[in-house]
Amino acid sequence: KSVLKHMQRAGIGRTIYAAVNGDFAEAPALERMLAQLNSALEESPAPEYEWKRLASVLGVDLLAGLTGVSAVSVRRYKTAARSTPDDVAARVHRLAMIAGDLSGAYNEAGIRQWFHRKRAQLGGRAPAELLLGRWDPSAAGPAQVRDLARALTASPAA
Repeated sequence: KSVLKHMQRAGIGRTIYAAVNGDFAEAPALERMLAQLNSALEESPAPEYEWKRLASVLGVDLLAGLTGVSAVSVRRYKTAARSTPDDVAARVHRLAMIAGDLSGAYNEAGIRQWFHRKRAQLGGRAPAELLLGRWDPSAAGPAQVRDLARALTASPAA
């Protein structure tokens, strides 16, 4: 419930929070609500939270390179001295989702290195090579990078 409350304060999953604000529902209903919550998280950039965490995991320079903005801009966005434009927020969100997937398999140093290692699944390219400049999170290359990161934490039984 405390996680849901924090998410609700960030403006994500408000109706789900209201539905479980009392007692948790029966297992099938709870499973549906958690699936809805997962979808809401996937589709809801929250740069005010994501910049800080990504900067601590990736470092400002790598984060700047992967988002297509300057290190100075990363620092300004991270401290909310400037609001994050929607296109940049979308890239930061995609990176946050990738880093979240990777955190199930790697420590912070491993996550940083992962972006620079060439991968057969990416045609011999490193993930960072597909995340250059002002990339679109819905484009094929960034989607392949996310799929590769997500595969590291996917259940082998699934």
